[in-house]
Amino acid sequence: MRISIVTASLLAATALPLAGAPAQQQSAEQRPANYYGSACTALEGLVDDGVEITSASFHPETTTIEATPVSPAIAKPPHCLVEGVINRRMGAGGAEYGIGFELALPLEWNGRYLLQGGGGLNGVVRPAVGPVAAGQVNALSRGFAVASHDSGHKGEVFDQSFMADQRAALDFAEAAVPRVTEATRALTTLYYGKTPHHSYMAGCSTGGREGMLASQRYPELFDGIVIGAPAMRPGHSNLSIEYAQVMLNRTLAAGEDGPAGIVGEQRASIRREILRQCDALDGKADGMVMNVEACRAFDPQGLVCKPGESGTCLSQPQADALAAGLAGPRDASGRPSYISYPWDTGIAFDGQGLPGFVPMGQPGVFGPANTARELDVDARLHAVRWDAAGRLTDTPYWTNLSTYLGRGSKLMYFHGVSDPWFSAFDTWDYFQRAREANGSETWDNAARFYMVPGMMHCSGGDSFDQFDLLGPMVDWVEQGEAPGAVEALRADGGPESMKLCPHPSYAHYESGEALRAGSYTCRMP
Repeated sequence: MRISIVTASLLAATALPLAGAPAQQQSAEQRPANYYGSACTALEGLVDDGVEITSASFHPETTTIEATPVSPAIAKPPHCLVEGVINRRMGAGGAEYGIGFELALPLEWNGRYLLQGGGGLNGVVRPAVGPVAAGQVNALSRGFAVASHDSGHKGEVFDQSFMADQRAALDFAEAAVPRVTEATRALTTLYYGKTPHHSYMAGCSTGGREGMLASQRYPELFDGIVIGAPAMRPGHSNLSIEYAQVMLNRTLAAGEDGPAGIVGEQRASIRREILRQCDALDGKADGMVMNVEACRAFDPQGLVCKPGESGTCLSQPQADALAAGLAGPRDASGRPSYISYPWDTGIAFDGQGLPGFVPMGQPGVFGPANTARELDVDARLHAVRWDAAGRLTDTPYWTNLSTYLGRGSKLMYFHGVSDPWFSAFDTWDYFQRAREANGSETWDNAARFYMVPGMMHCSGGDSFDQFDLLGPMVDWVEQGEAPGAVEALRADGGPESMKLCPHPSYAHYESGEALRAGSYTCRMP
């Protein structure tokens, strides 16, 4: 049975014991105790304009999503959980497609909506809690209505088979973001009886790329977007990662199969040398390279073994290969195909999670390490440029955000300096180009960028990767309070803390106990 949203709203109102007035006209105090639970379950089975509600369940108690090796435990307050599919259909190869989504509607709603960005190639609907850049308290626990989605297909995180279906490829590239936002905001309005007064988005990696495309292509959707480590041109960054492995493979002797890798004590020596050259540039040798811009002057020659040394340092060919890898490949005309990666301690990270950028010669998430010693950069760039899905998906080009900024909407970017997949300098480069395109005064009144030293891709590494940008974003949008430094904590909950300063400023040690945010102030390099 097909029911319009308006009809469904009236049916939901009259079906519940609301003593007269429709739900949207009653205050929370006037509503009976069971109102939200009944209103929640009444949503199940609704169909409107291609939107199907497959499940609607009310959870009156706080629940917890168990911790995993890569994610802490997540608390979920009392809420209505709505699950559904948009535009369910049969597609290429007889597979079923449609944009799966989840909408969590908290019992204590703050009047705000948040779209949660995805990750990888999506393919799964992640719990709608809004954890990105939310520090210790996720968006759902703050009272946001939170939506998440799979962008239009089912599959493992890096399964590209859905690209065979045109509509699925288009949904992933861009269309799912506005479609899900419009549908879940309408459901939020239906449930609470009033429209969210502000709408936000937050995501990292693919979610960051989705945030960029929202600001570029759908500028009326959101009042504020938090963009983390955006996967804004993975064809180019993947080429740089491959190039770094090829450069290192060239250091192997003739006939040695490879792949080459830098492991063990050699990785530790890289971290030590980066700290030796760059750590104290922020006023304190505290194990963190906070002055990111100053460390651009890092001299890789310091990695080379001195006469009589071996095993815990790099050979001259290894150091040269490493420097070339971080600088990135160039085409036949000498133009860089990507941007350089920062010198940061996490490039040689070998702890839990993703390894650092420095090749280890071991299989990764995309398969076995490359053993090639040659790479046709121009041919690869040609393939990247003619990848139709990639061209539509990529987001580094469009910098005219006049409509988005003209509405008073805000942007906050963050990127781990040790991100092994996407260079933090690439996101910073976009930030600077957008500033030039939109005017420095307009941009400075609407955008901030935060480097996170030591942090890997979106989280992890030897870093302070727990920080709240969502709260400052709300204050900026709704109260006009421009954000400055934010406090960041360790994931393990220890007592250490650090300031994250709007880049290019950095946390400079002044006095007091090291690795305590209060001991640092923001200073320009």
